[in-house]
Amino acid sequence: MIDDFGSDFMTIVDEDGTEFDLEVLSTLEYNGETYLAVTLADGEENDNPEVSILKSVEEDGEPILAAIEDEEELEAVYSLIMDQLYEEDEEE
Repeated sequence: MIDDFGSDFMTIVDEDGTEFDLEVLSTLEYNGETYLAVTLADGEENDNPEVSILKSVEEDGEPILAAIEDEEELEAVYSLIMDQLYEEDEEE
């Protein structure tokens, strides 16, 4: 999802029908699963944006983004994504 020209943006809809515009900061393939580091794309510059890590899962044949329930899985993915993001910062 991420390319050499910058971040991707997506709109998601929660179970209440509320839409959220997200900026995808990074994607990661880990143990056969896809994970995304995202932040709200509110159009405002923020020095400390809140970053969420979501897992791409399939439900009823449709891809959805879900919270990571397993604490060990979340810690492992968080560490790998942060390493990936810091590595990208050093390259710039």
